[in-house]
Amino acid sequence: MHDREEKIIAPEVQDGEESVEQVLRPQVLDEYIGQESVKDQMNIFIEAAKKRNEAMDHVLIFGPPGLGKTTLAHVIANELGVNLKHTSGPAIEKPGDLAAILTNLEERDVLFVDEIHRLSSVVEEILYPALEDYQLDLVIGEGPSARSIKLDLTRFTMIGATTRGGLLTSPLRDRFGISQRLFFIRLMKSQRLLIDHQEYSALRLTSWVQNRLRLDREAHQGLRIDS
Repeated sequence: MHDREEKIIAPEVQDGEESVEQVLRPQVLDEYIGQESVKDQMNIFIEAAKKRNEAMDHVLIFGPPGLGKTTLAHVIANELGVNLKHTSGPAIEKPGDLAAILTNLEERDVLFVDEIHRLSSVVEEILYPALEDYQLDLVIGEGPSARSIKLDLTRFTMIGATTRGGLLTSPLRDRFGISQRLFFIRLMKSQRLLIDHQEYSALRLTSWVQNRLRLDREAHQGLRIDS
C-alpha cells in the first residue's frame, strides 16, 4: 500500500495507543454499554445479513461527540466477521483517494468514514453510484482526451459517522438504508464503564489510558464509575 493510501485509511496513533485501545474497546454488542435500542436493531440487521451471506446495508450513525460511534462501527464489523477500514471525510480529498480505498475492499468489508459530513461535493458525487450500485464512475484525463471508465466494486458496507447530521445532503443521506442516533446515557452504580476491574486488574493505566477515562467521564455528564 502506498504512503498516500495509508494516510487516507489509517489515522496515526501514538506509541502504545493502538494496543491499549484494542484491549479497552468492546468487541461485540453485548459488551457495548448503553444504546439498547440501537443494539437491538443492529443485531437484527447483522443477523439478517449473515443469514443471506451478503453485505449489510449502509449505516449512518449520528449524535454528539464522545458517544462511541467509532466503537460501534468496530463492533458491527466484528459481529459481521469482516474487516474494517477506517478513514474520514477530510482525508478523502479527491475522487482518486476514494477509488483507492473502495477498490481495495474485500467482499462484505466495512468502510467506516468519520466526519462524513465533511466530504467534498466532488467526492460525494462519485460516492453515490458506489453506495447504490457498487460501481465507480471515473473520468480519466482532461479536455478532449478525457474518457469515462466504470469499475465494478465488491459489495461492502459503509458506516458513516457525523456529529452534524443537518449538514448531510439529502442525496447522501438517502443512500443509507440504516440510520441510528446515539444519545447520552446514565449508568446505575452497579454498572461498570470501559474496564472490568477483575479482568483487567493487571493492566497498567498509562497516562494515555487515564486521559481517555477522564474524557469519557466528561463526555457523559452524571455518569459514575464503580471503584
